[in-house]
Amino acid sequence: LGNLPPKQPAFKPLPFTPAPDQEHSISKDKFFLDSKTDEEIELEDDLHLYDNRFLQEYKYKRLAEMRKSIQVARFGSVVLISSSDFVREVSQIGSDVWIVVLLYTNGYAECSVLMKCLEELVVKYPGTKFVKIVSTDCLLNYPDYNLPTLLVYNNGAVIANFVGLRRFRQRSTSEGNFHV
Repeated sequence: LGNLPPKQPAFKPLPFTPAPDQEHSISKDKFFLDSKTDEEIELEDDLHLYDNRFLQEYKYKRLAEMRKSIQVARFGSVVLISSSDFVREVSQIGSDVWIVVLLYTNGYAECSVLMKCLEELVVKYPGTKFVKIVSTDCLLNYPDYNLPTLLVYNNGAVIANFVGLRRFRQRSTSEGNFHV
């Protein structure tokens, strides 16, 4: 509209180009290097070694902590669940957890044998979840001749199933015969 004066152009600084100062830089570097004693130079070398040692020690400590955290007992016992708990306790557990489900019935000798084996395995594998459920609570009309039955789950899917102790080559079994 013509009532303001024209704007002044924006300030642009000139590009920076340092002047070559070869004479002074050489003398400063030479003076700096000449003024250091042998002890100071060795100490600098040792500091680099200490840095490497510190990083190496830190790395080993951290790896040990990570290994220990993996071994932390998350479960530690064979838990009795009901049919209403099955989906929550087995199917909806994260993919990093392996779950061993024992289908059993009370008073059946083979189920008792396998239960004792699982109690020993719980101590050995604290990161694995072990649960037990009465067979007729889980599957209506599940035949007793299929007992005990082990189901191995991971990521909500059955990975393996073992029907009866015949799978382990004998009527009575021990932890040594049981490998999933």
